[in-house]
Amino acid sequence: MQLSNSKTLLLAAAIVDAVNAHTTFTNFFVDQAPMGDGTCVRMSHDLLKATWPIRPINSQDMACGVNGNKGVARICPANSGSELTFNFRDWPDGSRPGSIDKSHMGPCAVYMKKVDNAAADDNAAGPGWFKIFEQDYDNSTAQWCTSKIMANDGKLSVKLPTDLAGGYYLVRPELLALHEADKNPADPQFYAGCAQVFLQSSGSSVPKDTVSIPGHVNMQQPAMTFHVWNTPKQLYFPQFGPPTYKSGSSKRAIDSRATELKQTLGLKPANCIMENDNWCGLTLPSSADEKSCWASAQKCWDQSTTCYDSAGPVGPKNCKNWESYCESVKNACASGNFNGPPSAKSFMPSPPARLSTSGSSFESAPSSGSEQTSYTQPKPETAPVTINSSGGDNSVEGGSTNTCGSNGGLKCASGYCCSSHGYCGKNNDYCGAGCQSAFGKCSGSSKHKRTHILGRPHAHILAGKA
Repeated sequence: MQLSNSKTLLLAAAIVDAVNAHTTFTNFFVDQAPMGDGTCVRMSHDLLKATWPIRPINSQDMACGVNGNKGVARICPANSGSELTFNFRDWPDGSRPGSIDKSHMGPCAVYMKKVDNAAADDNAAGPGWFKIFEQDYDNSTAQWCTSKIMANDGKLSVKLPTDLAGGYYLVRPELLALHEADKNPADPQFYAGCAQVFLQSSGSSVPKDTVSIPGHVNMQQPAMTFHVWNTPKQLYFPQFGPPTYKSGSSKRAIDSRATELKQTLGLKPANCIMENDNWCGLTLPSSADEKSCWASAQKCWDQSTTCYDSAGPVGPKNCKNWESYCESVKNACASGNFNGPPSAKSFMPSPPARLSTSGSSFESAPSSGSEQTSYTQPKPETAPVTINSSGGDNSVEGGSTNTCGSNGGLKCASGYCCSSHGYCGKNNDYCGAGCQSAFGKCSGSSKHKRTHILGRPHAHILAGKA
């Protein structure tokens, strides 16, 4: 009974069609130990769009991605202070290298939300999210957070707070690609998913600074239209979302019985002998005669069907191993070897590799909005201003060299142009098409092409799609 051919071809075709230099969160590590591809991860069920950005930014998909309001069977354990390493891939099944195109520059963040059951449905979108990590542009390395992830083979590592109350959490890595944010209309591209985690902790803290997702961002925020292609770069990067939670900061205590919590939900079944995504191949019933042998073989094929049917964007790699095992069970029955089932040991896939080194380098240079920052982010270079008491024309004395016009109402300093997105500058990106003449000078020409944008790398083209 060959289940793999049609299903594998379908998955392969879908994954090829989906890949366009975007990205998706596929798997994670806890203290360098691999949890497995897709295991404990909420992912899109749409194989054709698994790596696409989330649109619109006020949709419920912003919480845990497309289909992210539906839980998966497994919940992975972690300890307070554990390092979680999130893996992002351009090809969700890992069949080819790559995490995200180098043009997709922008910040990243990690949020958490305490829930009653991390595997339950309909608990992602809504209030209760708090931020534990953020990073934007690092002057010390001249890299955006997404660029660091690309250089780190798609991996983003952060440490969990040490004082959080134990229990079930959704942990949400978020990437924001700003390569199209300068367009009209602006297109900030969010990539997010959720890991289902049980936190073993003796802490009792519950952060008070929480937000609703969707709702933590909106298109009126300057970050959503930030121009990453400016030369020189316009820094600092405007922060968005809640302040980053730090152990020992603003909190409230909960019932001390929380320290006694033990994981009871989302556990790996004791008789699970092979895994794919959140599917488990269970030990087959023993057999001693022909009837029970074929019954055991049928149980194997039934599980194989479920494995392929449940395989998401990370693919059915281990389903093929299970299918080969089922073939051996069938062959034993057909040859009269009814005492079984045969051992699955020779069909077991190779275990996923541990990370060789910690990825905690991301902790060394958090966002400029965090007190832990180890680099200096330039402040906006704005001349001293006095707003006209009449308030009629937003005129200023001295003028701004940072934001202007539709992005705060200020006029630029002498010699500066106010761009279509409300930033002061002196090249054609500011003074050309869309320049706001009421808030600075404009060249009146848009003939000069922005070669650093038009020539920038973008999606690789597959099956005739851009």
